[in-house]
Amino acid sequence: MERQIATFFGVGLLRPAPGTWGSAAAVALAVLACELGGTLLVPLGFVLATVLGFWAIPRVIAGSANKDPSEIVIDEVAGQWLAMCFTVIPLWRHGVSILDAWPAYVAPFLLFRLFDIWKPWLVGRADRRGDAAGVMLDDLWAGLFAGVVSVILAGLYHGVLEPML
Repeated sequence: MERQIATFFGVGLLRPAPGTWGSAAAVALAVLACELGGTLLVPLGFVLATVLGFWAIPRVIAGSANKDPSEIVIDEVAGQWLAMCFTVIPLWRHGVSILDAWPAYVAPFLLFRLFDIWKPWLVGRADRRGDAAGVMLDDLWAGLFAGVVSVILAGLYHGVLEPML
């Protein structure tokens, strides 16, 4: 069961770029949840994916020389859902459909992938731990950074650019 969780039920076996596939699946599920009226499933999913990731990853990599196999994508799912929370919760509170605010799910996806690949500051520090916790933590930091930058960009657009248009 831990392997199924770690690969997000096989999504991590997709090639190329399994991390991107994991992130894309997380975004698609978040958008679907929002459109079906289950916006709060996104933060709940984030918590669940985080807890299950911290449980499953050490079991999957135990005894392996590779401490961060590419097929493990539950970390990307958790980080992506964290980034999406910064978008879906405000949209839900304002009664706006996520599909009507289409950059609202594209920006966290692109920013999360950027921070996950680039690994600046705390993301890179977590990644360099070389252990199961580091596998999860680098993506949680990337998700936090992506969420914060998404909010900043939305604020700049709606507060500065949109009034000028």
